[in-house]
Amino acid sequence: MSWASERNVPDREPPAPRTSAAAFDWRTRLAIRLGTWVLYALGATWRVRVHGRQALLERAPDASRVVLSLWHGQMLPLLWAHRQPTGVMISEHKDGEIIARIVGTFGFFGVRGSSSRGGTRALLEAVQVLRRGADMAITPDGPRGPRYSYAPGALVLAHRAGVPVVTLVAHIDRKWQLGSWDGFEIPKPFARVTIEYGEPVTVDDADVRGAASRTEEFAQRMRDAVARVHLLAGEPARA
Repeated sequence: MSWASERNVPDREPPAPRTSAAAFDWRTRLAIRLGTWVLYALGATWRVRVHGRQALLERAPDASRVVLSLWHGQMLPLLWAHRQPTGVMISEHKDGEIIARIVGTFGFFGVRGSSSRGGTRALLEAVQVLRRGADMAITPDGPRGPRYSYAPGALVLAHRAGVPVVTLVAHIDRKWQLGSWDGFEIPKPFARVTIEYGEPVTVDDADVRGAASRTEEFAQRMRDAVARVHLLAGEPARA
């Protein structure tokens, strides 16, 4: 690999607008505050190396935005390292409000809706986010899985907005892994986190149906990206 490791975390942008704290009871507000503090304290210890991102950081303001494609279980280290104003699809359920506040501290902002609730409205809003000049992050196996399945939403969004898809994956040398459906990964203190942004891939099919039919191709692209990031981390690629 010829890529050089890039700077750890870009300069922080102003936090995205957040839901009013008054929307939650005191226990929830306390949990959000403590959870955010723990994430920052833990993340500050991680040794992060990033590959393939510099072109995105150096884009002109009028350059094309992208749809970032990442697995649901790797959200934590990837959101921590990305730290740029980016839309992320968040459930309309009450728990989504809590998630929106937490990711807002990383510079993200929520586009409310999912494949099961508010999907059409969320897709239209996400298209507008991209056209206004911000990227969108999508977990194609979320919000319910199965793990590593690739739903067509990211491809439909990229096609409608006329922007490319960029894979975003991580390798963590020491982590806790939850027993949830997505195998949610939490890097341990002082873990070495290696992150790779893939090359932009244009979804220029003749129609939305053609774009949506490419899910297996993009699932393979994600698998290839995982194999590359293992090599960048100095470990054998997983089968």
